[in-house]
Amino acid sequence: MTERYTVVSADCHAGADLLDYKPYLEKKYHDDFDAWAATYINPYEDLLADTADRNWNSERRVSELEADGIVAEVLFPNTIPPFFPSASLVAPAPPREEYEQRWAGLRAHNRWLADFCAAAPGRRAGVAQILLGDVEEAVREIRRTKEAGLTGGILLPGTPPGSGLPELYSQTYDPIWAVCDELGVPVNHHGGSASPPLGEEPAARAVFMVETTWFSHRALWHLIFGGAFRRHPELKLVLTEQGSGWIPGVLDMLDYYHARLVAAATKAVTAESKFGAGLAASMGRGPSEVWRDNCFVGASFMRPHEVPLRERIGLDKIMWGSDYPHDEGTTPYSREGLRIAYAGLPQSEVAAMAGGNAARVYGFDLGLLDPIAAEVGPTVEEIAEPLAEIPADATSPAFARGGSVRVW
Repeated sequence: MTERYTVVSADCHAGADLLDYKPYLEKKYHDDFDAWAATYINPYEDLLADTADRNWNSERRVSELEADGIVAEVLFPNTIPPFFPSASLVAPAPPREEYEQRWAGLRAHNRWLADFCAAAPGRRAGVAQILLGDVEEAVREIRRTKEAGLTGGILLPGTPPGSGLPELYSQTYDPIWAVCDELGVPVNHHGGSASPPLGEEPAARAVFMVETTWFSHRALWHLIFGGAFRRHPELKLVLTEQGSGWIPGVLDMLDYYHARLVAAATKAVTAESKFGAGLAASMGRGPSEVWRDNCFVGASFMRPHEVPLRERIGLDKIMWGSDYPHDEGTTPYSREGLRIAYAGLPQSEVAAMAGGNAARVYGFDLGLLDPIAAEVGPTVEEIAEPLAEIPADATSPAFARGGSVRVW
């Protein structure tokens, strides 16, 4: 029998068509929704194209993913929920007066997502959405979505400069970490969700591309230095679609500052000793230890120059993703994306990074998925063969030339 990999994409996106969110809203918001939707102009070309239904067409989605060798997926948001100006993944924190409607919109998305996941039992782990401006409401929604069957955890919004929200290291958010620890709910922080608005100058988009992953990385050191993992030792943090090559260097840097500040705090009163005061007691273990025990990376279309760092990152930490249905995703060349990254690696390592780690973190049942993969998954021999030619119409950064460029 031909051996095949069970591929789980740890980074896919989905959402309802705009008007299809209405049945999932509480009725008291229906009139407001009708008024909002009547004048709303969608700013995203891909959500207006004839391929937009890949976000919500369950049968098409299963068919295209299986054709690409993928049998299960973690679902982040993509379309625009009610009362949002843009996709909620990149929408800034709302003004105070809009919180009630925005919460209603996110709850509608979460309800829709639960039904969408149920349409492909055991093959979709939906990531629930919350807002950080009302911690009690966030805790209620985390409990509700867990009970509703969403197994992908929560999407942690960013707190970029100017958001008006407490920084992620603040103990204001402790009830969120506590309920996620209690229920085994992963906390996901996706690239692009933590950048401040940059205006409309011509350079703004280029600056966004350079800085956006760094702003997403910040969640790691905020939660570590803030002591979230000391107070909640089973808390799981997943950093998705923000590269993976940066992790070893950043952990070295965080370990350095941790050791330096803790040491300084034990000495005579100096300017630096004040920076370390209380740090060891508040955060507990060092950053590398926290990474080892609590953190994971949704590496998405992992690029070849990142792969040699896999042992330093942690072979049990890396989760490949296709980023379906985005243009920068690997579809319909996910097999080639796996080959360009993982050809020549031991089979056990490929199996872990391509699906086994994601199954463990998000609770997928491999007993259910393996028989499907036996029919549609990429073969071990196929992935072992180095990719000789990049598909001419491939659009994913996985196939970008100049692979020695560092991914931050």
